[in-house]
Amino acid sequence: MSLWGHTADGVAVPIFTLKSGKIEARVTAYGAKLVSVRTPDRNGKLADVVLGYDHLDDYLKDNDTHFGSIVGRFGNRIAMGRFSIDGISYQVPQNNGTNALHGGPKGFDRYVWESREASDGVEFTHVSPDGHMGFPGTLTAKVKYSLSGNTLRIDYTATTDKPTVVNLTNHAYFNLRGDDQGDILGGLLQLNADRMTTVNADLIPTGELASVAGTPFDFSKPTVVGARINDQNEQLKLGGGYDHNFVVNGQPGSLRLAAIMTEPENGRTMTVETTEPGVQFYTGNFLSGAFTGRHGISYGKRTGFCLETQHYPDSPNQPSFPSTLLRPGDTFKSTTTFAFGTTK
Repeated sequence: MSLWGHTADGVAVPIFTLKSGKIEARVTAYGAKLVSVRTPDRNGKLADVVLGYDHLDDYLKDNDTHFGSIVGRFGNRIAMGRFSIDGISYQVPQNNGTNALHGGPKGFDRYVWESREASDGVEFTHVSPDGHMGFPGTLTAKVKYSLSGNTLRIDYTATTDKPTVVNLTNHAYFNLRGDDQGDILGGLLQLNADRMTTVNADLIPTGELASVAGTPFDFSKPTVVGARINDQNEQLKLGGGYDHNFVVNGQPGSLRLAAIMTEPENGRTMTVETTEPGVQFYTGNFLSGAFTGRHGISYGKRTGFCLETQHYPDSPNQPSFPSTLLRPGDTFKSTTTFAFGTTK
């Protein structure tokens, strides 16, 4: 652990380095962010495969990308920012057109979390007060990062003193070519998902769990990310590329395969497993080059991909979706792992 810097109001921000073999991950208390992952390619060459910044000040200035952040209290979109619990209506500020996105304009990624070193890693804690961003209940969220072997593991828990909704995820952008090596369109993606949640023009799920078979969203076999991204498909047009939730096959709550990304150029692989019901595959369609990352590189459109393991978007307003309701006395629990490797 070392001091990385201070926020504008003088709060100290530590950064932690986790090492296992040749793999190194860095995480910080600001937004409980995953700052970097350095991992070797098939020839042993190390590169950072997570988009981000070398300096805290750059994260403090970036209100748009959510690079590496834990987003909450509710990751992804809530239609109109509105939802009801037990007949009581709540309003979250609309910060994504008419939607609330990632917990509103000051979500969990904009706070310095408490931190403590733990086995194989570090645990961050954030207490969100009752009514913050319109959400009911004082929520205590804990996120533990651990690195063992070739696997980075993220364990989430949360408790509340009033009924509320919770959807926590990590918003890291990956590029297995290296974070300064251009776009991610040549990567091979396999998703363990036979269905997806189709969206409307506001990127809010329609409620349909549509089969991906025969569509540009079928990644049941390893498929080049960019092969169909510009197809004349209504869902792709709405997202400006891939920005959709996939229904992970298998039983939610059990740790199971969600995705495998392979970079043919250098052999790096990343295997994602999760207990969550869904995974949002996002191809960085809204990255504009406005922010300069490491190596003086401006991160432009499609220079990173996200595999955000989570509940489905707008779940509080979709009774048929797995519930995101958390009541006092219950504990929200979630685990996601990212295993890094190589192929020949």
